[in-house]
Amino acid sequence: MWMTVVRRSGPVCMSLALVFGLAACTAGAPQVAPTSPVVQLGAPGEENHTLSPEDSLNLESPKHTEADEQFMLDMMQHHDQAITMTGFVDDRTDDRDIRLLAERMKVSQTDELALITKWLQDRVVPLNDARAGGGHDGHDSDGHSMPGMLTETQLAELEAADGAEFERLFLEYMIMHHEGAVQMVTELYAAGGGHESETDQFARHVESDQAVEIAKMRQLLAAR
Repeated sequence: MWMTVVRRSGPVCMSLALVFGLAACTAGAPQVAPTSPVVQLGAPGEENHTLSPEDSLNLESPKHTEADEQFMLDMMQHHDQAITMTGFVDDRTDDRDIRLLAERMKVSQTDELALITKWLQDRVVPLNDARAGGGHDGHDSDGHSMPGMLTETQLAELEAADGAEFERLFLEYMIMHHEGAVQMVTELYAAGGGHESETDQFARHVESDQAVEIAKMRQLLAAR
């Protein structure tokens, strides 16, 4: 028995690629009720729901929320600090694995910053300097804290280290930093965000991508 599956967070015709602004839907096409069951996927930790053909016609693309805005603003600052950390690598270690990993992080998170910026601009969300990288203590102007962010003291400690000591600190601090990003994704959904299709795609990408890098860094750290 065939079954149609829709994402809770957006129309079924959205591309699964992490590219903002692309849509495969054809505007103006008449709505026709599906003849097979439609399953609406639940958010992480929630059950799926089977919709009737009539209910499926009434599905609307969820809009972004304040939780989505805060997540994107926080993730911008979070990524900014990660890029700062990777910038220390080339001058402080010759370890090939760490240098390649740091370069991968720098490229991917720089690309993601561009996506975040576009997301915020498209929704006319102000880019507050204090939130968008205006400090490294993990707090914005409202005192809101972000998990995994290094303090100014920890960042200075990393910058001052060299060789084997730098490698150890970089891996330990970046694991902590990545785990914080994954926690931010969990908190996004817990706050009722992440239902808009583009936000959901981005959050899930961050969660999976950083989980892979955490596993790699743990391997490198264990080898030391």
